Amino acid sequence: MHTLVTSLSATWQPFVLVAGLLLIGYAASREGLFEALGAWCARVRGGGVTLFVVMMLAVAVVSAVLNLDSSIVFMTPVAISAARAKGSDEKAFVFGTVFMANSASLLLIGSNLTNILVIANTSTSPAHFSARMALPWIIAVAVVIGVVLVWRWRPLTAPLTQGARDAATLRVGPGVVATAVAVVLMVVVRHPALEILAAGVLSQLWTLSRARGGSWKEALRVVNPGTLATLFVVAVAVGVLARHWRAPSHFMAHANVVVTTVVATLSALVINNLPAASLFAAHAVAHPYAMLLGLDVGPSCLITGALSSLLWRRIVERDDVKVSLRTFSMVGVIVTAVTIVFALPVLG
Repeated sequence: MHTLVTSLSATWQPFVLVAGLLLIGYAASREGLFEALGAWCARVRGGGVTLFVVMMLAVAVVSAVLNLDSSIVFMTPVAISAARAKGSDEKAFVFGTVFMANSASLLLIGSNLTNILVIANTSTSPAHFSARMALPWIIAVAVVIGVVLVWRWRPLTAPLTQGARDAATLRVGPGVVATAVAVVLMVVVRHPALEILAAGVLSQLWTLSRARGGSWKEALRVVNPGTLATLFVVAVAVGVLARHWRAPSHFMAHANVVVTTVVATLSALVINNLPAASLFAAHAVAHPYAMLLGLDVGPSCLITGALSSLLWRRIVERDDVKVSLRTFSMVGVIVTAVTIVFALPVLG
């Protein structure tokens, strides 16, 4: 019973935080934040390469601020729409979005569930975490853009077939305000889960009370409590197992940074990055930042490596985009390998 309580106390906050961020993202989407961001990207002067780079930078920012799952849910349709509106290479935008969401989740503790689970057993402050991860984050973002540009250079440099999109209307309301509040909380407060959930609920209540569209039913569909609950149960169960079976944590406590990153990457691919984080984070980790590099970026190698990738596949199929899992892994392996090679030495 004691191990169950310990696992529960160590696991609940990431899921509450993500639920709050998804609610905030939904409220912000009703106010036109993501559509306005996509329209601005599409109106930047230049060809397909410029459009792609600007859109990927926007995805990177949203992934860091509102969590990678929120970025996938809200920015994938925006990226697809921008590519189609300008007649640019759809494949680059589709695959670039999912790889960028994974890679850009390194910056803030709240950017990825795994970050919270791994850092929970350390004395690291949110500000220190971001400062430590800033340079690896920049490298990871640059690698995604560079790899996809090399891969899709010819179609991206083809002449655009459409003109600029009309500007989207952005209403600065509780969703946009809550987004700014969430950023501050995740940088300043060590455990901001309840505060961010409250901000998400309040922004949704305000939106509904003002009859600005949307509904609790649609908001819950975005949050997807069934999937979150299932992952929560799995994470708690793995946490209980890890507290009895100490071999994985013992191994990681004595591994160097390279071994830690490689093992974390492979574990994410075998059992998904969230259970892997619960397995290793049950006890103190010698190199938590190296572990997170593997857990956050590694899932780009295989679509089952993270919830974000599974959400992405569902969204792109809904938008009538055919994606090859083989292509996902072939390009994703390169993104992961290059990121680890260049980012690991600067982790410090």
